[in-house]
Amino acid sequence: MNERPKHLRNLNDAQYAAVTHDPNVPLQILAGPGSGKTRTLTYRIAHLIDIHGVPPSRIVAVTFTNKAASELRVRLDALIGQASSSSLILGTFHSICGRLLRKYGSAIQIPTNFSICDADESKKIINRILKDIIATSGSHASGNQKSELKDSIALELISKAKTKGLNPEELEAKVRRDIQANVTVPKGETSPHVMLQLVPVYSQYIDECKRHNALDFDDLLAYGVKLLKARPDCVDCQHVFVDEFQDTNTVQFELMAKLAGKNGNVSIVGDPDQSIYGWRSAEIENLRRMITIFPLTKQVFLEDNYRSTGAILAASIAIISEDSNRPPKTLRTSHPFGFVPTLGGCADEREEAACIADEIKRLKTLSGGMLKWSDFAVLLRFNALSRNLEQALQKEGIPSRVLAGQKFFDRVEVKDLLAYLQLIDNPEFDPAVLRIINVPKRNIGNKSIEELQKRARHKKEPMMRIVERIVDGRIPDISPPLQSKAKGFVHSLRKLRKFSQEGMSVSCLIQELVTELNYAEHLKKTQQDWETRWENVRELITFATEGTST
Repeated sequence: MNERPKHLRNLNDAQYAAVTHDPNVPLQILAGPGSGKTRTLTYRIAHLIDIHGVPPSRIVAVTFTNKAASELRVRLDALIGQASSSSLILGTFHSICGRLLRKYGSAIQIPTNFSICDADESKKIINRILKDIIATSGSHASGNQKSELKDSIALELISKAKTKGLNPEELEAKVRRDIQANVTVPKGETSPHVMLQLVPVYSQYIDECKRHNALDFDDLLAYGVKLLKARPDCVDCQHVFVDEFQDTNTVQFELMAKLAGKNGNVSIVGDPDQSIYGWRSAEIENLRRMITIFPLTKQVFLEDNYRSTGAILAASIAIISEDSNRPPKTLRTSHPFGFVPTLGGCADEREEAACIADEIKRLKTLSGGMLKWSDFAVLLRFNALSRNLEQALQKEGIPSRVLAGQKFFDRVEVKDLLAYLQLIDNPEFDPAVLRIINVPKRNIGNKSIEELQKRARHKKEPMMRIVERIVDGRIPDISPPLQSKAKGFVHSLRKLRKFSQEGMSVSCLIQELVTELNYAEHLKKTQQDWETRWENVRELITFATEGTST
């Protein structure tokens, strides 16, 4: 038996088999929780580079979150060095597609300065579409049917259609077939008649995004597939890695297949027992589809858990074993059996909260001072559930705090500055205009903004172009007047756009932006916690600096 290379001796047998598997044979690493999947993935990438001579720039590694991508990058830095790891095409499906479209989008008629609509901006666009439909027809239903189609529901249904690769025409054809065949709708699914009412909303939403030169997150994937079909040479890929494969949807699977090409040099890591994104159109069937497309696929099971006690694993396996469709696999641990989890049943949420508070108090008392209040944690499915629990804890004199952090890029100050950057790069992006035309305050009222929107729709031009032409005196002002109030807004944007066109870095551009707007003073006037928000602005500049240097 050949002795293992020194750097692979700390891997268990299954991890070693996965890491050293033939790079020309597709691989599924089916890894349970706590089984060292990230370590295995990292070592396999390093093994392909160091032993098989695969250039880092010809490896695509896809993760499910940006956080996972950052963790993978840090681990690869330690294994193969920063110079090699920075050459990898590493990121989420969305970020990789976004980069490709920025560079090669013109090949499929996508302007490379497109803006990206977040969920909130998409929802606002759909809300305006629904209002327009109501105004013109008195209802946003088709025929005699009336619908309670709301913006959030419409956005969710449009997203599902896109992740299944259906455009409005294809969706309508499918829905009409279902109606004609009198298809029974599964519980929890939307009826065909409501889906039929969605079609014109979906179609107008696409038109609005095109008018704004914008893509939403689902578009990044759909157009990424389209780009790879039209220009397969835009990525010189020798091997593809995909993490959390059980959570991929139909479009993401197609992206993987297009990136892998005919050779099928692909390694995925996944666990069907951990598929939690069915509500976001994840397809657990993708594990089986991969074997169909790449029939030589080999499976390696990572079944040694390094995280949990025996009791936790026994409870987990007992639950998941009820799924008769799962692959036959198990988990084992070297940890002691530990404490057996307790399952309690309560009549309602108030009783549940009281039981939790009583149990925390009981355990702390029994510990004789060994346990502090800060040693206890309560996990909630969503923040709204905390109200009864907070009341019960307060009643028992138990101090507590709710950890409900907001995502960095969802913070007001960050979204304000990003909206300015979007408008500097893409003057056709109306959602950015609506967000920042009065930030900092310029005394531009809602009535003026409504009139501006009407003028832009009537002229079929972007709002920013209308604003600039009014300020320049090339077209009549609106009522209430806008010209004098928007003059500083237009001046600032033109100045910053000139800096951008001259090649100023994003980090420097943000610094110029906050200075031009006197944004720190704006935060002092409008936010009680302005110091914290100003730190977020500084963090955004740091993030932009790091992004420029990688």
